[in-house]
Amino acid sequence: MENFIYSNPTKIIFGKNTVLRIGKESLKYGKKALMVYGKSSIKNNGVYNIIVDCLKKNNIDFVEHSGVKPNPILSHVKEGILKFKENNCDFIIAAGGGSVIDESKAISAGVFYEGDVWDFFIDKAEIKKTAPLLVILTIPATGSESNGGSVVTNERTLQKYSAHSHLLFPKVSILDPTTTFSLPEIQTAYGCVDAISHLSEGFFTTSDRDSIITDNYVYAVIKSLIEATDRIFKNPKDYNARATFMWSATLALNGQQALGYKSVEFVNHIIEHSLSAIYDIPHGLGLSIIFSGFLKYLIEKKDLERILKFGNAIFNIENDGTKKNAKKTVEKIEELFINMGLKIRLCENSIFESDFNKIADNSLELGKLWGWSYSKEDVLKILNFCK
Repeated sequence: MENFIYSNPTKIIFGKNTVLRIGKESLKYGKKALMVYGKSSIKNNGVYNIIVDCLKKNNIDFVEHSGVKPNPILSHVKEGILKFKENNCDFIIAAGGGSVIDESKAISAGVFYEGDVWDFFIDKAEIKKTAPLLVILTIPATGSESNGGSVVTNERTLQKYSAHSHLLFPKVSILDPTTTFSLPEIQTAYGCVDAISHLSEGFFTTSDRDSIITDNYVYAVIKSLIEATDRIFKNPKDYNARATFMWSATLALNGQQALGYKSVEFVNHIIEHSLSAIYDIPHGLGLSIIFSGFLKYLIEKKDLERILKFGNAIFNIENDGTKKNAKKTVEKIEELFINMGLKIRLCENSIFESDFNKIADNSLELGKLWGWSYSKEDVLKILNFCK
């Protein structure tokens, strides 16, 4: 188990009707907010009206920045930066899921930077100051409500890259499970896959394979996600299932999921970022495609140990050291995703072998920034397992 330093400065307010706290929490950060959200979901589920009422009751003015895409784009981030500056806003309220939060983080960094905000995503500049960010989470999945990462797509260059800084952690994140009651099944499925991927990336790639607490943390949160998802599909208004899902997704990427691991590589995410950048597919869907392909690649390399441990812990498959049971584990993962209604093959999503070189080259560009050890040949092998 490796040495580590852990710090998470985000204040979490969790539970029923906690969204009503947004007014009083906002008072600590100024008198005028830039309110960032997607399209119509927060208006349809009533969250928008609650936020507006709470802000008005506390005499907080706000300017709206709506229309955030599921894969947030750089041009819209820049519009938000301009809007924040022109209206002399003091802080940002992000109401939505990971895309809304990630765009809000990029805006918060960009308002105090004279250059191109994209510089933060290509390691050309370091984030030195950010506007305070408050979050109302309505789509659990990415863990962005409690971490210092932001993912944005440069739609001109087709690069889906990330920026990281302790200054990007939200000041406050409100997690009210009742805001998720109306989420479509497919959105829950995408969130489940995303959270499972966050937990398993480190598990499968760590070079230090003797971190008992971290392994068991990964197992526990993944099993909670699977059980909660099953219950949500049966009863979308099952509060405890929604609450478990929401908190599990936060725990999946708040910095604890890989403590003690060594040389972790986000293989699935790097390749998926290329799929999202080039084809604009939902992030969770892209991960469901790459997930089993990566494990099949590990099996081909005879790297069975972690797959067998995972299969035993999550699916009760005997850890007998055989390739047969490693393959059974992959089959169970695929079955899990298919039963959620996901199409887990590239061809089912109109992505074909003729594009594999383009996808691999795009992945390697991001891989260089992330210190990746994988080659183009490795990526092509993984993609071929995803056909």
